[in-house]
Amino acid sequence: MHERERHRIILSAIQEKPVITVQDIAELTEASEATIRRDIASLHVQGKLRRVRGGAEAVHPPQLGNLAARPFRVSESVNIDKKRAIARAAVELCEEGDSIIINGGTTTFQMVHFMSARRLQVMTNSFAIAEHLVKHSKCTVSVPGGAIYRDQSLILSPFENDAIRNFYARRIFIGAQGINALGVMESDALVIQSEQKLVRQAEELIVMVDSSKFAKRSSLILCSLDKVSTIITDDGISDEAAAMVTDAGIRLMTVRPMASSAREDTSSVA
Repeated sequence: MHERERHRIILSAIQEKPVITVQDIAELTEASEATIRRDIASLHVQGKLRRVRGGAEAVHPPQLGNLAARPFRVSESVNIDKKRAIARAAVELCEEGDSIIINGGTTTFQMVHFMSARRLQVMTNSFAIAEHLVKHSKCTVSVPGGAIYRDQSLILSPFENDAIRNFYARRIFIGAQGINALGVMESDALVIQSEQKLVRQAEELIVMVDSSKFAKRSSLILCSLDKVSTIITDDGISDEAAAMVTDAGIRLMTVRPMASSAREDTSSVA
């Protein structure tokens, strides 16, 4: 990753929480901790952040009331080759004319690049996805009511009486902060509330995550694994994680980054 891109990610990340560690940034950028320390030192000299022991803090700390979910622009370029391959496989599950729900996220956003010639009925709570599909596809696009959270590019509402309850889909496609034996995990209560409303409106739940998400944890559970129909991930998934998925009766699809199509794991459950 180029230095300029790393700096952009670091500056976005410190607006998510007051202090971020070198290890956190190294994970986000897939750079070495030594490289991140040099980046922090450079940005500190430029006055764009403050260097602290073990990490960095924002010059102007974020205001209270922000979502705990990671900003869209921070995650957008992380594991992009894997996200693109996962998204291609997800779109290949859709048939012309299908009604689908796409939850906001950087992996689900990659679906838009393979939907330009499709005619689908799409409900999404992602401002970025809705905007792209309106401009570059033949899909019919619906969005729920609510406030737009700029950093996450999400449209969220705490109220039940919104447009979501009037839309029914064959499938819903979502990302996640992490997956383990307890279920699908997210980091923000308002995000979970919105996702649970969307999930209730679909026949099948498709989870789209790169293989690193099986090693990550979060503080909140969106749903248990028995609610999930299919998980699409990359071929870097560990044998242990793959066994957890198939033992739960979930169809597992793995993709090779940069490949033109997905290959379904032979041990998958239909």
